[in-house]
Amino acid sequence: MFVHAVYFWLKPGLTADQLKTFDAGVRSLLTIPGVRLAHVGKPAPTNRPVIERSYTTSLVVSFDDEAAQEVYQVHPIHDRFRDACAGFWSRVTIYDSLG
Repeated sequence: MFVHAVYFWLKPGLTADQLKTFDAGVRSLLTIPGVRLAHVGKPAPTNRPVIERSYTTSLVVSFDDEAAQEVYQVHPIHDRFRDACAGFWSRVTIYDSLG
């Protein structure tokens, strides 16, 4: 299994339409062939010193293997998401893992 975890820090002051575009865009990634499990979320209200809660939105998707993840990275839906939404975030951090 290959897990791709993405954390977005959205820019302050985005309009409601921009937020709607981002949400629709990130959720469109879940439709890319090869995605096995997927989750889009917000920081949980947990309060422990080791928990990072400063991000705005998380995306976690899993694939059968690294090859499926590579297909995802160059899929037209992924390209459209980046083109339409990259201007909405100030930071993005990605953690990829194999298991």
